[in-house]
Amino acid sequence: MKQLIFSAILLCSAIISVAQTNNIVYNKALADSLGADKYGMKSYIFVVLKTGTYAPAEKDKLNELFRGHMENINRLANAGKLIVAGPFRKNDKSYRGIFILNVKTTAEAKELLDKDPAIKQKLFDVELLEWYGSAALPLYLPYHEKIEAEKH
Repeated sequence: MKQLIFSAILLCSAIISVAQTNNIVYNKALADSLGADKYGMKSYIFVVLKTGTYAPAEKDKLNELFRGHMENINRLANAGKLIVAGPFRKNDKSYRGIFILNVKTTAEAKELLDKDPAIKQKLFDVELLEWYGSAALPLYLPYHEKIEAEKH
């Protein structure tokens, strides 16, 4: 009988030790506003920008495409659709930069990217991947503005 009680206590202890615990600082309203699942995560579309097939000879045309590219980045960021963007340093893979888009589907991402003149003209090719990350990621953008000494 003692062995049966000891086994039951041991089994209960094992179950309790592997059970997940609740986060005492959990903010349901914030989690819901960010679209977080129970782990504080959500899906995004990760975009890799690569060197495309179009290489204009005229510097004015290249400047025009980059200006439109930056305008599109700002438009998407202001709309809450783009939460991360940035270039890569020179590399041997022809990778130029990344976006993390705050959209649910690759179809929605393609629709947004088609408005970027540098992508539309094939200055950049894109690769889209579904990505699962922290739902709090969009919250860093307001802080970036506070540490950015010069706007581009």
